[in-house]
Amino acid sequence: SNDFEAIAKRLSDKSAIRLLHAGFGLVTEAGEFVDQLKKHVFYGKELDKVNLAEEVGDMFWYIAIVCDELGVDFINLMETNIKKLRKRFGDKFSEFDAQNRDLEAERKILEKGHDI
Repeated sequence: SNDFEAIAKRLSDKSAIRLLHAGFGLVTEAGEFVDQLKKHVFYGKELDKVNLAEEVGDMFWYIAIVCDELGVDFINLMETNIKKLRKRFGDKFSEFDAQNRDLEAERKILEKGHDI
């Protein structure tokens, strides 16, 4: 059937597979990060900062895969995100600004910064 052919075609897309692998990896590592916090907050275990830093490093690994696949520079990505957040909040976070965003202006910043 055409549905099966379309799915098979997407499964053979190496770019999509790499992005999916990175996405699953990010979720897994974020879960491990939060699990460490859960053990500290709810079970009274000592906060293992070494493990938390390890999980962040693992997330960086998967982010590097995404950046490579999208053809974006990691440092540029972080700088563009800072510009977007400055547009949204100015110099200080506020709940009002978080809920009343100028999505069009933010998108222009993202498009200009990423050149995807």
